[in-house]
Amino acid sequence: MDSSQSREYADGIARAARASAGILAGTTGSQRDAALMSCAKALEASRDKLLQSNQKDLARSEEFGLTPAMVKRLTLDDDRIDSMARALRDIAAQTDPVGQADAAYNRPNGLRIEKRRVPIGVVAIIFESRPNVTSDAAGLCLKSGNACILRGGKEALNSNLAIAEILRAGLADASLPRACVTVIDKLDHAVVPALCTADGLIDLIIPRGGRGLIEAVTKAATIPVIKHYDGICHVYVHADADLDMAERIAVNAKAQYPAVCNAMETLLVDAAVAEAFLPRAAKTLRARGVELRGCERSRAIVADMLEATEADWSREYLDLVLSVKVVDGLDAAIEHINTYSSRHTDAIVTSSIAAADRFVTNVDSSSVMVNASTRFADGGEYGLGAEIGISTDKLHARGPMGAADLTTYKWVVTGNGQVRG
Repeated sequence: MDSSQSREYADGIARAARASAGILAGTTGSQRDAALMSCAKALEASRDKLLQSNQKDLARSEEFGLTPAMVKRLTLDDDRIDSMARALRDIAAQTDPVGQADAAYNRPNGLRIEKRRVPIGVVAIIFESRPNVTSDAAGLCLKSGNACILRGGKEALNSNLAIAEILRAGLADASLPRACVTVIDKLDHAVVPALCTADGLIDLIIPRGGRGLIEAVTKAATIPVIKHYDGICHVYVHADADLDMAERIAVNAKAQYPAVCNAMETLLVDAAVAEAFLPRAAKTLRARGVELRGCERSRAIVADMLEATEADWSREYLDLVLSVKVVDGLDAAIEHINTYSSRHTDAIVTSSIAAADRFVTNVDSSSVMVNASTRFADGGEYGLGAEIGISTDKLHARGPMGAADLTTYKWVVTGNGQVRG
């Protein structure tokens, strides 16, 4: 398609989504929850169809040059399908965010003022590799009363289309418009800029993927964008840390699933405990296949570490590679994190309440962990059921975004005939 055809195609989809959003705005929370339950049931009933569609994508993974980590994220199996259905049910079980009052009060002149949560309208999500995002995003948008337009990567096209068709059948069974959930079936690059400039039809775009995708969407967009940049996450082992706990957290944060944005990429170790902690942590991490790249002081303690370069401190590896640095105390750790972190998730391991409080106050990240793995920075783990993404912005949402983060608000003012003098 040329640019004009891409514009016509994108606008057609956006208009259908806008009409569906208008219908959704008039539904009750119980109606949307019933639709979510219907969609979950439809996913489970269509398991074979999903697996067959996913196999078509996996068969082309080498053609698309996918890394083993990306293939893992692309793969659907019985457990992942069960997880997708369970997430929809968890979302349905949550409190309806639509209509909730953030504030409600009476003025001296008798006016009743309410700040009431309402759907955003039409939300477009552009993402890569992970077909389960199709289900999670659709579920969160439905819960919050929004129509969604989903554009996945070419590597997951068959899986995404199959999931969308199943969800749309579930919507129809619940008497809601099928266009509440739409997956873009065209791979033309011009479609994304067309979506990004659909002013008046699409209210918000959320890109999920690599920095190149996010920067391209942000540059092209004339409508609001919520960004999720790199996950350059840190764990800082404080001088007062329980070293057994610190080792357990560090190994989990790096090695449990290294190909995701909430995995640790840099381990900071207080100089006061470096000689006691680094040799044991290095041994355990290497047993899990982790390559270590250390600063000069780290390598003086664990001699066979590779040398870390300046670029390593701001690198998202998404692999079994870890940067290691010895720091002189809490202030040095905070300074390093605020210099190199992507503001995603950073953690401290300490038994000092004062140190934990200062770390939480001064580290400028969307999630800050105390004595817990960075891997918990996730919508499901936060009790959101699923997440639309993890925002590293400060407006209008920050951190894992659930259904409530897909609402905005309106002021509702009720009087009994008051006029302003």
